[in-house]
Amino acid sequence: MNPFSSGTRLRDMIRAIRACKTAAEERAVVRKECASIRAAVSDNENDYRHRNLAKLMFIHMLGYPTHFGQMECLKLIAAPGFPEKRIGYLGLMLLLDERQEVLMLVTNSLKQDLNHTNQYIVGLALCALGNISSAEMARDLAPEVERLLQFRDPNVRKKAALCSIRIIKKVPDLAENFVNPVASLLKEKHHGVLLTAIQLCADLCMISEEALEYFRKKCTEGLVKVLKDAVNSPYAPEYDISGISDPFLQIRLLRILRILGHGDADASDLMNDILAQVATKTESNKNAGNAILYECVETIMSIEDSGGLRVLAINILGRFLSNRDNNIRYVALNMLMKAISIDGQAVQRHRATILECVKDSDASIRKRALELVSLLVNESNVKPLTKELIDYLEVSDNDFKGDLTVKICSIVEKLSPEKIWYIDQMLKVLCEAGNYVKDEVWHALIVVITNASNLHGYTVRALYRAIQTSGDQEAVVRVAIWCIGEYGDLLVNNIGMLDLEEPMTVTENDVVDAIEVASKRHASDLTTRSMCLVALLKLSSRFPSCSQRIKDIVTQFKGSHLLELQQRSLEFDSIIEKHQNLRSALVERMPVLDEATYSGRRAGSLPAVASTSQGNPLQLPNGVPKTVDAPLLDLLDLSADEPAPPTSSSANFLQDLLGDDILSSSSQSGRIQTQKSGTDVLLDLLSTGSPPAQNGSFTADILSISEDNNNKTTVNALNGLSSPVVTSAQRSHTSPVMDLLDGFGPNPTLPKDNGPTFPPLVAFENSSLSLIFKFSKQPGSPQITQIEASFTNKSSEVYTDFIFQAAVPKFLQLHLEPASSNTLPGNGNGSITQKLRVTNNQHGKKSLVMRIRISYKLNNKDMLEEGQISNFPRDL
Repeated sequence: MNPFSSGTRLRDMIRAIRACKTAAEERAVVRKECASIRAAVSDNENDYRHRNLAKLMFIHMLGYPTHFGQMECLKLIAAPGFPEKRIGYLGLMLLLDERQEVLMLVTNSLKQDLNHTNQYIVGLALCALGNISSAEMARDLAPEVERLLQFRDPNVRKKAALCSIRIIKKVPDLAENFVNPVASLLKEKHHGVLLTAIQLCADLCMISEEALEYFRKKCTEGLVKVLKDAVNSPYAPEYDISGISDPFLQIRLLRILRILGHGDADASDLMNDILAQVATKTESNKNAGNAILYECVETIMSIEDSGGLRVLAINILGRFLSNRDNNIRYVALNMLMKAISIDGQAVQRHRATILECVKDSDASIRKRALELVSLLVNESNVKPLTKELIDYLEVSDNDFKGDLTVKICSIVEKLSPEKIWYIDQMLKVLCEAGNYVKDEVWHALIVVITNASNLHGYTVRALYRAIQTSGDQEAVVRVAIWCIGEYGDLLVNNIGMLDLEEPMTVTENDVVDAIEVASKRHASDLTTRSMCLVALLKLSSRFPSCSQRIKDIVTQFKGSHLLELQQRSLEFDSIIEKHQNLRSALVERMPVLDEATYSGRRAGSLPAVASTSQGNPLQLPNGVPKTVDAPLLDLLDLSADEPAPPTSSSANFLQDLLGDDILSSSSQSGRIQTQKSGTDVLLDLLSTGSPPAQNGSFTADILSISEDNNNKTTVNALNGLSSPVVTSAQRSHTSPVMDLLDGFGPNPTLPKDNGPTFPPLVAFENSSLSLIFKFSKQPGSPQITQIEASFTNKSSEVYTDFIFQAAVPKFLQLHLEPASSNTLPGNGNGSITQKLRVTNNQHGKKSLVMRIRISYKLNNKDMLEEGQISNFPRDL
């Protein structure tokens, strides 16, 4: 007999396949076996049809195509015997799915088997229907399944309940037909039927609000009684797991009670006693007991409950944190993050245990505990918690330092009680993990330092000490170099000493030494070295005795391979040597930077001010766009022997200050282009001549502007820019240039004609979310439309991970700016705004049209809204 004939037993085929040593051998065996099965199918062989289908299922599980055997399933299902039907239904569930058209032929067979006198055949049909039912099959067979919910055999009732779950998910309109049968099933004594009935009840509550209200009124008390019986039931071998009676049933009951009690005080009152009993009586030394306790905590946190029971639940989570099992501790941390918004005071009691979890050896527990700690910090405990975290930062491994520094910096920035404490903590972080700190952090520190005028001396001395011991941390070196350049004279003269400081002796040469070492350190990048040259230029005025030494150090960078350093070296050398009469004015101290403005720019929440001129705008630190007129492009080279005196012409205003090479790229277009640094106020301060740094960040060059009582403006440009003193009489003739330089002056008067106005448009609206578009246009640019999108959440829930996306046809160009936030509060308490710019290349011929997609998370469930906007005003 052919070893691969249709009469080959299943176990022989499996043995032959497992004996194959290579994939090619296996394919050969499967190919021969499939050939013999195809032959048997063609011959309509009945004797071995069930065996052939069993072999096909095994071949299908190996990943080979078996579509040619699908009709064999239908033939076996139509056979009268139970063994054939069992293989047929098994093949149907494995080889087919609800998308196969051949399933249309199965509906009649399923209907007959659901009405069969043999309960085991009925069970086969229910099992198959629950796995592969389509919406059409569900509608056709729902009456039979509903009838079987009252069948005499509990196993059939159990399978009918599971099949009902599939039906109501496929056809939610049928949910109301199952409400009354399920209510009677909830009184069952058989645990299997009760489990499936509870799950069906939960799904009905999720689908139908009417079903939820019905079960709340009719079934809550009965379910509480069932849970009480399960908790207090005597030992039963068939349900006992680790000494606990049927934990699966208890967990299901707690979940359905959570659904029924959420938002309903009366239903919650009925279950308070049993929840307290479960929380206190369940043993926590076994995994089954911990599972029940966790579900009990979830239920207590979800229902309308008094504070006492919630404190009990949070104490259970506190015990979980002391468990040896990392999975239990992780679950507890997750649950505490939810609980902190409900009862933060109770969570605070476990702060010490949570802090220990931050130091855990498991990376996932460390990260989750760190997130929880950041939520626990408030004004009253920020100092001790920050100290604990910084102390741990010193001994934490390198993989965790990045996450830890981000959280510490965020905590210190948000909750710092005073500036000196903020500066001290940030210096500690920079000294321990400066290489893990993002640029925005040390930029923010510099902004705070400029605002703390009484702490300038204290800060520069602390930073000078810091770079002696932590010179390998890039961030602390940058902040120290910047502060030494600004306040080096305070360091040398010990000005602004505080009572808590120890006096220190630092000479001018010591200060220059520190900067020279930093500039020549092998690990220093372009940004650090550029900042060193800027600091040296400033110190050349502050320390006249070291001016020649500083000039020699600056000159050494003329041969640098980096164009940025060459340019700075040449220009700064020219300023030191040829423009001594201007140097003191150029290197005045930085003005006080506006903290609120800088914080807003970091968060992306400041609205961009549209320029009313047709030139390219230059964004200045105060957010006012200004344009640069063409005369500025006529500036002469620094190589001139003598500086030209200032005249009334704006072309001569900066005659000896900027070279043509600096503005060569701008001269072609007739405008100075805007730096693309949208988040850093330090980099936006007139950094026109600097190319991007090699490491992807712009060099932190800082323009210093000050104004004396005689209405004379001095401009200290540390990015290769400088200017002579301009009197107020000259301002009228040099207004474009002064607008460029005077970033802290009054805002220019905007033209009154801001273009046509358009009414707001409700772009999208449903029961909970609304989107409104507000339009504006710039004069002279009719094809460009500025849109401000405003999102409002009218529901009581908070939407998280909020993302807005839009798409337009090819004749339109769309640019989206970052949104103001990714969290949309409920009840209309606040909104998210996002700006869009649409350019219509067919303006006047075609109107705007846009498809939108809004995605967000509601209670950790992904939500998606889509739509098309075609009713834009025609003139857009």
